[in-house]
Amino acid sequence: MTAQKGKDLLLKIDSDGLGTFAAVAGLRSRRIAFNAESVDVTDADSAGRWRELLEGAGVKRASIVGSGIFKDASADETVRDVFFNGTIRDWQVIVPDFGTLQGAFQVTALEYAGAHDGELAYEIALESAGAVGFTAA
Repeated sequence: MTAQKGKDLLLKIDSDGLGTFAAVAGLRSRRIAFNAESVDVTDADSAGRWRELLEGAGVKRASIVGSGIFKDASADETVRDVFFNGTIRDWQVIVPDFGTLQGAFQVTALEYAGAHDGELAYEIALESAGAVGFTAA
């Protein structure tokens, strides 16, 4: 895979809860992180007292953090409503030439900032609330 432009990563939300995905905003910076906790099953009989892990166990999660400017007032309103209502919605993260991640996420942080001589910017954090699927490009 060749190098890709960071600006091409796209974040979409199921805007109506019925599977209609809409781009949320222009993301100027973004990060996707996957984590899997391990389950330690080491005991007195472990070879050489080396740690042993239980394969396939533990909790998996995905986190998405992004900042930028909202596409329009409607996108801003949709995300605000989802945050203030604590609604869990399906989101898509589209990574060009790689694929699409899709799953239920909750908005866990929503921040706004602006300078007197610039635009209003936001920062959003999403945490997975179920299985996250991947479809290759």
